[in-house]
Amino acid sequence: MAAKDKYHDIVCEALLKDGWTITDDPLQFEVDGRNIKIDLGAERLIGAEKDEEKIAIEVKSFIGVSQLYDLYTALGQFSYYYLALEKDQPERTLYLAVPSSVYNGIFQEPLTAKALQKFDVSILVYDILKKSIATWKK
Repeated sequence: MAAKDKYHDIVCEALLKDGWTITDDPLQFEVDGRNIKIDLGAERLIGAEKDEEKIAIEVKSFIGVSQLYDLYTALGQFSYYYLALEKDQPERTLYLAVPSSVYNGIFQEPLTAKALQKFDVSILVYDILKKSIATWKK
């Protein structure tokens, strides 16, 4: 079993504070004979309609030797999971969870911003110290 990301528990706490229910830790399913494990599955009720909003979250810390290498890995993983969810659980929106320092750093560089837009990456920005969600970007 793959190790949880360093900030996995912080993201869980932040989601709970924001009114989400963690439904899967990890979110596991099979597509074309391949076992897929995304860090988290969560849902919450939407307003008076009593509809549920469902999300999947891949948590990343970007604490490796190279943030650029971490970005390459995260984009590849996100793309693969995006396609898997599209096939098996299209009702879920996939988010890449990153610390606010990463979002305000490498994610603001022009080429990175263009890649995130081109590959339609939805982002959950979390604050490590406050253990809260700083912002959602679709």
